[in-house]
Amino acid sequence: MVMYTIIISLFFAANIGASGTAASMGAAYGSGAVKSKYLAVSLAAIFAFLGANIGSFEVVKTISEGIVPESIINLPLTAIILTSACLTLFIANVVGIPLSTSEVTVGSIVGVGIVYGVIHWYMLFIIIMTWMIIPVLALVLSYTLNHYTTAHEKKWLIKHPTTMKKFLIVLVIFSGCYEAFSAGMNNVANAIGPLMNLDMMNVTTAVFWGSIFMALGALTMGFRVLETTGKKITSLSLLQGSIVSITSGTLILTASIFGIPVPLTQTTTLGIIGIQSKKIGLEIRHQPVIRKIIKVWILSPLYSLLLSYCLIQIFVLKQNTEWILCMVILWMIWYYKKINRP
Repeated sequence: MVMYTIIISLFFAANIGASGTAASMGAAYGSGAVKSKYLAVSLAAIFAFLGANIGSFEVVKTISEGIVPESIINLPLTAIILTSACLTLFIANVVGIPLSTSEVTVGSIVGVGIVYGVIHWYMLFIIIMTWMIIPVLALVLSYTLNHYTTAHEKKWLIKHPTTMKKFLIVLVIFSGCYEAFSAGMNNVANAIGPLMNLDMMNVTTAVFWGSIFMALGALTMGFRVLETTGKKITSLSLLQGSIVSITSGTLILTASIFGIPVPLTQTTTLGIIGIQSKKIGLEIRHQPVIRKIIKVWILSPLYSLLLSYCLIQIFVLKQNTEWILCMVILWMIWYYKKINRP
């Protein structure tokens, strides 16, 4: 059980690196500022590793003891938390739905808290409110910055074409590295945070190995995510790509300092929507992509919560509820396929 728990934790870290970290260099790669995909994922891996080892400790603390009391977490429950989060993320990846690892991890931990009737509701409320506020802030800030800077971008390029082009290339590469650094700060905790109550290793060692596997995940499995993200944002200029990365990176970094796990995927996506929106108003909620994000936003932590709840009932409390687990998994697959249709 100990070895399984460590393996699933490191596997989770690798998947986090592949899905979230590599995407941070999408703007730089898609715009041609970084022409080599190997260089792009290498930069993402390096800066995610640095971010995790420099600034992830507050988020690790929140994941390990901020949502449920650390006294109730034992080895089987840790294994169930990680398995539930991994399974939710894996099913979504197979269907093609981008998920927030923070949301599925928190959902899994809340599932444990519901079974045992012990949840730190105040911290959970803060986390959920942050999930709602941070992506919306990314949308508004990206829209505002784009509105006030893009109008001058063409003028700058006309007046100083060579100098300005070099500056924008450096800026978009820097902003991608900055976003990868922020992602490392926030996301590694999802994989190694649940281990902290088991006294298997100290937090520094756990963060180091978690960040190693997160970097390896970016280097080995991040190319497809990089290609997809790069193609999706090729319509953005170098300056616009930088605005998205700097806005998202700053918001995620700020949340990490306060120990709050936040949804990187939704934050970046709404930042891109803010860039592409001609105006922000109530009508934006009717856009198909916004409705899809909101559905995933709500259901992802709910699915991981239900999975952890069912797994505890089956493997810890020895209840015959396997059929409920199967129904939850089938419901998840069906619904993800439904909302992923064009």
